[in-house]
Amino acid sequence: MPLPYEGVRFITDKQMVIFDVGSAYTKYGFAGEPNPRGIIRSCVKMSMDVDPRNIHSYTNAEDLYQLLVEFFHILFFRQVMVSPKDSRVLILESLLSPTQFRDTLAKVLFQHFEIGSLILLPGHLATISTLGINTALVLDVGYQGATLIPIYEGVPILKAWQSLPLGGQAIHQKIKKELEALIPNINLSENTIEDIKVRTCFVTTLERSLMFKEDGSLIPPPSVIYPGTRNFVIPGHIRERVFEILWARDADNLSIPTMILDSLKQCPIDTRHALAENILLVGGTTMSKGFAARLKSELINLLTSDLYSEKLKVQTFKFHTAPSKPNYTSWLGGAIFGVANLPSRCITKENYLQIKRVPDWANLMDNLKEDFSTCKV
Repeated sequence: MPLPYEGVRFITDKQMVIFDVGSAYTKYGFAGEPNPRGIIRSCVKMSMDVDPRNIHSYTNAEDLYQLLVEFFHILFFRQVMVSPKDSRVLILESLLSPTQFRDTLAKVLFQHFEIGSLILLPGHLATISTLGINTALVLDVGYQGATLIPIYEGVPILKAWQSLPLGGQAIHQKIKKELEALIPNINLSENTIEDIKVRTCFVTTLERSLMFKEDGSLIPPPSVIYPGTRNFVIPGHIRERVFEILWARDADNLSIPTMILDSLKQCPIDTRHALAENILLVGGTTMSKGFAARLKSELINLLTSDLYSEKLKVQTFKFHTAPSKPNYTSWLGGAIFGVANLPSRCITKENYLQIKRVPDWANLMDNLKEDFSTCKV
């Protein structure tokens, strides 16, 4: 039975705070908890702006600094409700995160909020800790795009990473374009478009998609009336077709299914079967109805094509089911990691104030090998 005022323990014990700062939403909470305390949009209202602005929509380092100061002020004092001074913080980040963003983020946390220590944990590595495995093909389909990184025995195979601008943003633009062409003088906000996508749209099957291309007279699903300040009808063909942008191959013959197969081709041969049988889907877009089933059908269908039948000898694909919703699986991995006491992974305030930067795998200064010729025997 929980003790009265148990929440005070989170402040007095300086429990590690976990932030997953996504391109559309940010998840926050504490280490060791099964769910985030809350999920908010990665936006902040600045004094000079009319509308809230996404923290990733910055013009320069100074603009990003101000955005992050305001955003983390809201996170610490209104959402998490802990004092940031000397706190331990873990940030989930992408391996492809811009250096300017992570450096500015560390500067804000250490110099403005004076946190005690910081861990920058790659989100793709954190997700596999939720399953207790060390080999997986992690596909993250979020708002701005889809990113795929294969991980074998706990080591990312960076030469095989894939990324495409196919995510929630592309689907929102498709919905807006279709409805504006159909309904005159309609003004749809981003929140309304997202609500339409979640409540009315779905991913159709591969069979229906092929039939629709061959026979345009295929009967669409029923239309629905979207309630709001202005009721309007969402046709059935829009509900069914907006997600096709994720599966239609572009001029370079790329789509979400080809990302997985192209990545497997670039992986060592002895790792391909293990990766194909350990696919993990994360990101809010993968929660769409029918997404996983359509992805598996597309992969099996592509294996028989001339592009992959001879070059890729993979027969089956298996998907993991994480113990959480896909939109916060990365956060859960960070919450698990944050329980372990690993001082070697922490960037302390004292160390940061000495070097004024954070170690980066892409920086040659942090990857110089020791010159053994000067070692004494």
